[in-house]
This record gives sequence, structure tokens and C-alpha cells, in this order.
Amino acid sequence: MRIKILILNFLFFYSLEGIFAQGDSTNTPKPQGYLVYTKVINGDTLPIIYLREITIFPPRVFKSKREAARYTKLVRKIKKVLPYAKLAKLKIMLIEIEMKKIPTEEGRKEFLKMAEKKLRADFEDEIKNMTMSEGRILIKLIDRETGKTSYELIKQLKGSFNAFLYQQVARLFGENLKDEYDAKGEDKYIEEIVTKIENGEL
Repeated sequence: MRIKILILNFLFFYSLEGIFAQGDSTNTPKPQGYLVYTKVINGDTLPIIYLREITIFPPRVFKSKREAARYTKLVRKIKKVLPYAKLAKLKIMLIEIEMKKIPTEEGRKEFLKMAEKKLRADFEDEIKNMTMSEGRILIKLIDRETGKTSYELIKQLKGSFNAFLYQQVARLFGENLKDEYDAKGEDKYIEEIVTKIENGEL
């Protein structure tokens, strides 16, 4: 069992998209446009749009061609796995909402089984084809997006015992699912690249 299988197991909330879609079988037209806050000033209603903070990095100067090549390779890997981490943030929110609606523990377990089965059908091959390094980056980015380590997510979604087992397997491959994302230290290159991608620079 490889570290990529661990990713597959705790990313099963991707499958919620298919479950929720089944509940909307109508062709009801969806509203167009955007909802924004407004404020009345001197009798005029003005829209209020909050802009996110943008971080600008200086041009990166590499010490060697090898360092530049490593950086380019890292960019390519992050671009591949970042969409999964972005989806994880959304799906965790959705799963928490849905779990609160289910009154029994048995019902919640059944809901999670359905989601995991759907994920395996849709994403197992894709996740298995990731390299080990891509899997590590994905784990880090999920922590960045959700604010929870991989261990915490597994514990939340599959229980303490499963989290313990996955952690022991991860340890065999030199990984630690309890590691936290360190944007200013070990993961500063990843943070820089993700920020540039979000800014549209990469």
C-alpha cells in the first residue's frame, strides 16, 4: 500500500459532487449575475466589492540551471495537484453540512460509504497515477486549503483507529500525516508558487 492510496481514502468527499447532483434532476433555469453587498450613500445604492489581498514576489534569481529546473518541475507538479486541494476545501464544507443533517451514526456511516464508493469509481486511477512527490505536495496543499492535517481529516471522516493505521503505513514510506503546512519555512517555495498561480502569474 503506497502513500497515494492514503490520499485516495481521505479524499472521498470529492464524490459528494455526484451525490448532490443526483438530487437536482430538474432543468430549472439558474439565476444570472452576482450577489454583492450594497450601501446607500446620498440616496444612491452603490455596490461594495471586497478585493482579496495580493502578494507580489520579486523576480526569482536562481543560483544554477539545476535549481531553476527543480523550481520549474515543482511548478508543474503544483499545477497538477492544486485543483484537488481546492476541491477538498469545498467538499469538506459540504460534507460537514450534510453530516449535520443526518440524525444517526448509522446513517452518517452509510453516507460516507456511498461517497467513498463514488470516488473510487471516478478518481482511483487518477490518484494512483500520481508520483510519490505529487502525493506529498497534495497532502501539504490540502492542509493549506483546509487548515487541517491529513491525519486530522482521516480522523474526522473515518475515525481515530483508521487515522492511526494510515499514519503507521505513511511512516513506512517516510511520511508523517501529522506534519503541518509551513508557509514561511519548509514549504515557502510551494507557498510562493501557489500564490503566483492564484494571482494569474503562472
